[in-house]
Amino acid sequence: MIKNKLVLVVDDSPTIRKIVEITLKREGYRVNTCESAMKALACITDEQPDLVLLDVILPIMDGYQVCKIIKSRYRNLPIIMLTSKDGFFDKIRGKMAGSTQYITKPFEPKELLAVVRKHTGGS
Repeated sequence: MIKNKLVLVVDDSPTIRKIVEITLKREGYRVNTCESAMKALACITDEQPDLVLLDVILPIMDGYQVCKIIKSRYRNLPIIMLTSKDGFFDKIRGKMAGSTQYITKPFEPKELLAVVRKHTGGS
């Protein structure tokens, strides 16, 4: 059931965080948002989400590093990388860090919802 599913959105852009939060909440998801890697790691420790949407370009620590840390602690937690970097090398680097999937910005809300549903068991 979607109603209890928690999605953590990690992006340094307030606009992206707000758009994703509104889109997911409309569909019944619970959403936590963080603007930095350190806050995201603390947030996951407080309450483990069902899915992480993680920007690649973050201040101090990039999304690839954050992904590796999260995966070392929560091996089965799906992590979807959100990024404007759409090169082959970037996608391979995301996979090597442990990401489940890669969404390129800008993305359509329908595309985002389809990916979130796929990885949270929603229909």
